[in-house]
Amino acid sequence: MEPTQVKKILEAALLAAREPMTTHELKKMFDEDFSSDTLRKLLDQLREDWVERPVELIQLASGWRFRTRAEYLPYLDRLNPERPPKYSRAVLETLAIIAYRQPITRGGIEEIRGVAVNTNVIKTLEERGWIDVVGHRDTPGRPALFATTKKFLDDLGLRSVSELPPLEQISQTLELNDENQ
Repeated sequence: MEPTQVKKILEAALLAAREPMTTHELKKMFDEDFSSDTLRKLLDQLREDWVERPVELIQLASGWRFRTRAEYLPYLDRLNPERPPKYSRAVLETLAIIAYRQPITRGGIEEIRGVAVNTNVIKTLEERGWIDVVGHRDTPGRPALFATTKKFLDDLGLRSVSELPPLEQISQTLELNDENQ
């Protein structure tokens, strides 16, 4: 099969998909066995084909997907004026601690925050699908170890936690937000 035809099939599948698609899923569409390297090159070419368009092909933690470029979101928001949920500072601080220190126990989070972690905070993050229990510490009581999920990375448009901004940048942003309120 010609690479041009393969790219068209990949494009059609990715445009029709509701969720990000892994390279393994994408390979299932073809009788021929493509190497991961070949598929990656075709996806990179496809990404280049869309550079001048209002939609971009991106790779996330859970796979590849098309998404609207950020500069067009203000216009699209007018079509659906629903506001995203607001999260309390406690929820955001807890999420940040888990993201940067994972895996971490509830006690570890409390030690860093300096206050007890409300059960509803953990519950909110689990219900959103942003954190999960990934094991238990081998100490008395076997406390749960929390870590972020692929959904968390996908929602932030990241491939891995290594792409999170440095902590210094986040603390500066929080300080600016506090000054502006």
